[in-house]
Amino acid sequence: QVQLVESGGGSVQAGGSLRLSCQASGRALSNYLMGWFRQAPGKERDFVASIWRMGSSAYANSVKGRFTISRDNDKNTVYLQMNSLKPEDTAVYYCAVRRYSGGPYYSRPEQIDNWGQGTQVTVSS
Repeated sequence: QVQLVESGGGSVQAGGSLRLSCQASGRALSNYLMGWFRQAPGKERDFVASIWRMGSSAYANSVKGRFTISRDNDKNTVYLQMNSLKPEDTAVYYCAVRRYSGGPYYSRPEQIDNWGQGTQVTVSS
């Protein structure tokens, strides 16, 4: 079983930046995608970004050009650098891992094997 611990959420004004971190433990993740989802109040949990161990990645259209996902395989840690934040980015952000055997890096929630506990990101206008 994989344990995921997120950190780095908080409150920021529009246009600001935050960096989320998620450290995994419990097993090797060499065959797993690591990534992030987010869920705003009253809405579904949506894909944000994911990254393969070799560095290739995918992003939701809504965050392309503003968010950057990265991964430190030695530390079993995935990061999400969020720049030019907008009020509509306000949500609980969840770290996620998914065993990967090919195909698109975009993931649906039902494909995720393990979730973090979530960290709140609030962007004020």
